[in-house]
Amino acid sequence: MKYLSTRSQIEPIDSAQAILQGLSEDGGLFVPETIPAMPLDEIKKLLDLNYSQRAVAVLKKFLTDYTDDELAECAELAYDWFDVPSKVPLSIFVQDRNNPKFPIGVLELWHGPTSAFKDMALQMLPRLMRKAMKKVGEQREILILTATSGDTGKAALAGFADVPQTKIMVFYPDGGVSKIQRLQMVTQVGKNVNVVAVRGNFDDTQTGVKKIFGDAKIRAELEKLNVKLSSANSINWGRLVPQIVYYFSGYAEFVKAKQIKFGDSVNIAVPTGNFGNILAAYYAKRMGLPVKKIICASNINNVLTNFFRTGIYDRNLPFHKTISPSMDILISSNLERLLYHETDGDFEKVKTFMQKLNDRGVYKIDRALEKKLSKTFYADFATEEETSAAIKKMFSDFKYLVDTHTAVALSVVVKYRRETKDLLPIMVASTASPFKFTNAVLNALDEKVEGIDDLAQLDRLNLIAKRPVPKNLASLNSAKILHEKVCEKNEMADLVLKFAGEKSFD
Repeated sequence: MKYLSTRSQIEPIDSAQAILQGLSEDGGLFVPETIPAMPLDEIKKLLDLNYSQRAVAVLKKFLTDYTDDELAECAELAYDWFDVPSKVPLSIFVQDRNNPKFPIGVLELWHGPTSAFKDMALQMLPRLMRKAMKKVGEQREILILTATSGDTGKAALAGFADVPQTKIMVFYPDGGVSKIQRLQMVTQVGKNVNVVAVRGNFDDTQTGVKKIFGDAKIRAELEKLNVKLSSANSINWGRLVPQIVYYFSGYAEFVKAKQIKFGDSVNIAVPTGNFGNILAAYYAKRMGLPVKKIICASNINNVLTNFFRTGIYDRNLPFHKTISPSMDILISSNLERLLYHETDGDFEKVKTFMQKLNDRGVYKIDRALEKKLSKTFYADFATEEETSAAIKKMFSDFKYLVDTHTAVALSVVVKYRRETKDLLPIMVASTASPFKFTNAVLNALDEKVEGIDDLAQLDRLNLIAKRPVPKNLASLNSAKILHEKVCEKNEMADLVLKFAGEKSFD
């Protein structure tokens, strides 16, 4: 399996090189030359495997320059950190008791070391990257440069902290993440880590990082320092590809729970911001997983809803800070990969779309492509009130607590079923522990939180939900703040160069 760029004709490269490089030098994203098939008989074999073994079965389709033993080692090391034996449990609910045959399975992707779905990939990525460095004989230090809207940052920091021959620098929007998300990042220990807040929103932060990747002068300066840039965002193929695995695993768990028969189709609903997690579902469907519809759920930053419904992508829409901050995004980077695949690899067309997005903030796809996308995707959004109502209903009906992002998806699922009358079983990607967003969750449950610190709210939520606070969050109360730097957007590049020149290991 070789990898190409979404924006120009490049010499195909192996997955190890694509993972190390992160972003193509033409500014495009790396994509597989073809999307491999996973026949039903191979999918059926996943039922008898544990999560790490399922990961190897899926990953080896894409990472053909890695051996099965190498992938198995990476998977075992990555998922050993998780706090439940199954790694990704599937909690199943029947929201309409008159239709018990049409369940909703909540795929809990947040049992890793930072209580967010990003752990599913960001515990794997450092392992894949270390193997890749040996494969290509990379002698330079790798500087992982990442923009985060909340969860990627901590998960990447936890994955790369003190990993030899690497540094990691994370930028996040100042005031644009929850207090707990911020505390998780600014208390991160490690001799090779750096965390900086940026005055602006996530799109400002992400754009700043992308500009650094595309700046030839910065690359030349880093070369003098014997440093190579790479990314831990889902623009990096090594970050995206492990996310494909859990949709196959979730389907297997649905079958094992006897909620569906093997071979039956399901729908998948994903709370969506940067379009990475939902793109992984798209790849799973293209590989052969029995999926009818992929439901794109947005908050009131509903640029993707508008895109799928009108064919117009407009990042100039008003930006809103919401109770689901990891989705407060108006530039969904991974949509570029979808456009590449759905235009049958027309990189010239994709490059034109991205140029218009950069220059004018808007582009429009043709009617034929819009119609093609509608066969796979459904899109809608949830208001702040609808998000809170979904949290309250899940707890009222089932004593089951969800975070704000998962609640967005559940709210949109109700709209989808009402609008389409499609009652197929649905798998919902649950992306974070409710304990990461205590203020919003407690408010949704009509609990008074005014004057109560976010960390004290962990204990309040623990008493209500009768579920233990994740250890990594409980420990924040005594953790020392180590990273307090705040910068302007135009200072990001200088800070990266300064950090690149510092010694990370004594």
